[in-house]
Amino acid sequence: MKRNIVKRAVVAMGFCGLLACSDSFLDVNPVTDLTEDSFYLNAKDAERALVGCYDGFRTLWDDGIAFPTAAEIMSDNCFGGTGKGDGSSYKMLNNLDKATDPGNDDQFNQTWINYYEAIYRLNKFLSKLAGTELTDADRTRIEGEVRFLRAYCYFDMVRLWGNVPLKLEPTDTNDKQATPQEVFRAIGDDLKWASDHMNSVAWTAQWAATNDGHATSWSAKALLARVFLFYTGYYETGTLPLTEGELTKEQTLAYLEDVIAHGGFELVGEYKNLWLSTSHKSGKDGEKPILIPDTYAGEGNSEIVFAIKYNNTANWDNQVGTNKWLVMLGVRGSAAGYPYGQGWGAATVNPKLVTAFGADPRGVNSIINVETELPGTGVFKLKDHIAEMQEYTGYMNKKYTPLSNPDGSSYAEYVCPNTNTSFMICQFQDYFAIRYADVLLMAAELGSPQAQAYFNKVRNRAYAPNAAPVIQVSKDNILAERRLEFAFEGLRYWDLLRQGVQKAATTLETAENGTTTLTAGSADVVKLSAAKIIATKGLQQIPNTQITLSNGVLKQNTGW
Repeated sequence: MKRNIVKRAVVAMGFCGLLACSDSFLDVNPVTDLTEDSFYLNAKDAERALVGCYDGFRTLWDDGIAFPTAAEIMSDNCFGGTGKGDGSSYKMLNNLDKATDPGNDDQFNQTWINYYEAIYRLNKFLSKLAGTELTDADRTRIEGEVRFLRAYCYFDMVRLWGNVPLKLEPTDTNDKQATPQEVFRAIGDDLKWASDHMNSVAWTAQWAATNDGHATSWSAKALLARVFLFYTGYYETGTLPLTEGELTKEQTLAYLEDVIAHGGFELVGEYKNLWLSTSHKSGKDGEKPILIPDTYAGEGNSEIVFAIKYNNTANWDNQVGTNKWLVMLGVRGSAAGYPYGQGWGAATVNPKLVTAFGADPRGVNSIINVETELPGTGVFKLKDHIAEMQEYTGYMNKKYTPLSNPDGSSYAEYVCPNTNTSFMICQFQDYFAIRYADVLLMAAELGSPQAQAYFNKVRNRAYAPNAAPVIQVSKDNILAERRLEFAFEGLRYWDLLRQGVQKAATTLETAENGTTTLTAGSADVVKLSAAKIIATKGLQQIPNTQITLSNGVLKQNTGW
């Protein structure tokens, strides 16, 4: 069942105007008569404001290129893909080279706006929280959730752009870019506060039924570990800066061990059961053939430490709560074939990732082999699909993709209770932002005495019900394991960068440069230069519109 923090987003929109930034390019017009003087007064107001914060967070990727999609395309897992007439924007994202799409200097402009709108809401609420009538327990819980969301936003931004303005108050000033160290310090402060102060309630199915999608002390500790590993790797240092001291490797590991020992999380029994695309069966609704869950573990299952929630209530008149980025990753064509739904063909899969999986069962549970799974029968025509595609490789991601019923109709449209809807706007699959498998592998990487056991646990689940081949735990083996375990979940590129820009650049060039794909059915050779990745330090360009609006206060990243 979809978490009611998202279902209540429609209600939240009634006061989101109170949380809107006043810069001209960030304005959100108030839609009610509520004012700051008549709001933020009591627990009811606080809960409504919290829903507004989650709503702003959920809409980060409603426009432009979603962060997980961008991360996969920038990695060695995927190419840009999309349709033959869609331009070279996604291709430029893949190779970090402006020459690929010279006129595109605003690729992430709407993304930039969405993140700062969300941060403004979070800062506004934090600034009002002290004056709101709440119990100490509720105040601590709410502050922890809001600080987690703010840290999550800044962690995305600082990895994508490196140099961003750091706003910790609800101001509309034209601020210069902070140093990455200053941004990471703020991220660390927020997550450490949430880790240390929020109540720690162990996961149970009953708890998840009403709390799935909420940030917790467990998710804060897990995200803090992810931040620590990236910062210390990419910036080649031993600790994460905090306003009061620093976070050490030993402290980070202790947080993860706490999640493992007391969080109540467990790996789902079989890997395929994490994804509806690999754990369904066909059924009927009357005479209509439909897709129905079979062994699917469902949302809020025991492995989900934090998820971004979506719902299935969107129509053309009201698109609140829907997963708008999922359709970009679907199989492109005039129609798609069961169980895969129609989409726009972004993030085509690098055949070398297929090779990397080898006999690992996660391969067939992560990757659509278009030519064997969709051979061109029924509503899906393979030749038309290839003719429409850009950077076609024969492979698409299976984890995050639209689905269809056995008769070829959209599963999302069927499930949506509204009319006047479309597969383009009614996708509702949650994004599993942090899984328990990540907690185990991070703890192993940080040197837990149980490192081999944690590593084996993830691998044995991957091969269940059979035993996995025995591999000795090491940093290199953990990183290789992470690529297979988390393929298409938005982690691989950052795992590469935290090994050092030089190594990441060499890995990417070796994996992608010279690969022949098909665009409109003709050969299209991938061109990716390690030198360009080194020149940009693996960062994306600051949107030119934002530089212009700042009157030059913002400076473009090197290499762009």
